[in-house]
Amino acid sequence: MKITAIETHVVNAEMRNWVFVRVLTDVDGLYGWGEATLEWKTRAITGAIADLEPILLGRDPRDIEQAVRAMKKHGFWQPLGVIGMTALSGIEMALWDILGKSLGVPVWRLFGGKVRERVPVYTHLGLGQMDAVYHSMDASSLVERGLAVKEQGYRAMKVVNVPYTHYTATPKALDDFTRSMAALREAVGPEIELMVDFHGRCASAGAALAYLQALEPFGVMFAEEPIPPGDVASMKAIALASKVPIAHGERLTSAAEFAPYVEARTMTVAQPDLCHCGGFSEARRIAALCEVAGIGLAPHNPLGPIAGVAALHFDVATPNVIIQEEMTGAVPWYFEVVDGPIRRVDGAWQVPEAPGLGVEVDLAVAAKHPFKQEPFPTREAMMPDGTIVDW
Repeated sequence: MKITAIETHVVNAEMRNWVFVRVLTDVDGLYGWGEATLEWKTRAITGAIADLEPILLGRDPRDIEQAVRAMKKHGFWQPLGVIGMTALSGIEMALWDILGKSLGVPVWRLFGGKVRERVPVYTHLGLGQMDAVYHSMDASSLVERGLAVKEQGYRAMKVVNVPYTHYTATPKALDDFTRSMAALREAVGPEIELMVDFHGRCASAGAALAYLQALEPFGVMFAEEPIPPGDVASMKAIALASKVPIAHGERLTSAAEFAPYVEARTMTVAQPDLCHCGGFSEARRIAALCEVAGIGLAPHNPLGPIAGVAALHFDVATPNVIIQEEMTGAVPWYFEVVDGPIRRVDGAWQVPEAPGLGVEVDLAVAAKHPFKQEPFPTREAMMPDGTIVDW
């Protein structure tokens, strides 16, 4: 069995262009699907995949570890960075899909079998619709959209309501934030798990800790990315001082990048993204590293349908997974473009049984949503004086 070609299919989903990857083989009808979506880097990703293709042509797709080593080492430049690792991740997922199909078993079976009967999930306000996710700051918006999520049968939701912040948190900003969280918690009740995504908006540990202290009365599962990645010392200081569990890791692209944070115990919950960290193989290394350190996982996944299915297979077989992020309401036709095994019952995804990932892309539907430049809500990330801050 040999790899004969690698294709990319770009599907515009408003906030993001999903990049679906198909690896073809010389076995009639046998191919694999993966996803390599990266916001605002679509053309770079499709180009990177085209650059990796010659390294893999003629190789046996079932030799996945060897293929990953070739992609990392035969391109000379290391580490690959987020663009290279995202491209690699999409291809790697597709190779596991091929292996599972060739053996007639679901991908999770290849990782040693299942460790749970269902996977708890959480979504965002608006089920992932862009305006609802990023423009629900005041109490009335949070309550209205939070109740709508609860009515859809979800038992957990995440909000992005920390305002754009520089090095300090103003009293008014903290008061508004506290009032909005109090209103949301009262509206949805104690039975709903809440998470708060800081989106790396605080430029200092001091500002982050001010918001974290304000969160304490509301019993959130975790606070995500209180500061941007790159500062292990500050993240450790936050984790030690905060009574709210800290989650982060979506912008770390390998086990090597996770290692110093894990060693410093900067998180209660790690958030690797299978589309950016190297696919299944590297995510499993990250999971093992975290498990030894007593750290749980809530894999990051605001991306497309194939990424969601890949996360599902990973979660079924990974003991320290706590909960899975999803955005199946990002566009109304989410389930039309990809036929897959995602089924949510009582706030949890069910275990898939089809061989491989169990997905098939409807290329006719995909063609109705060609590449389009994504919007840039990041441009809103600015202080009143014009200072650009983290989105």
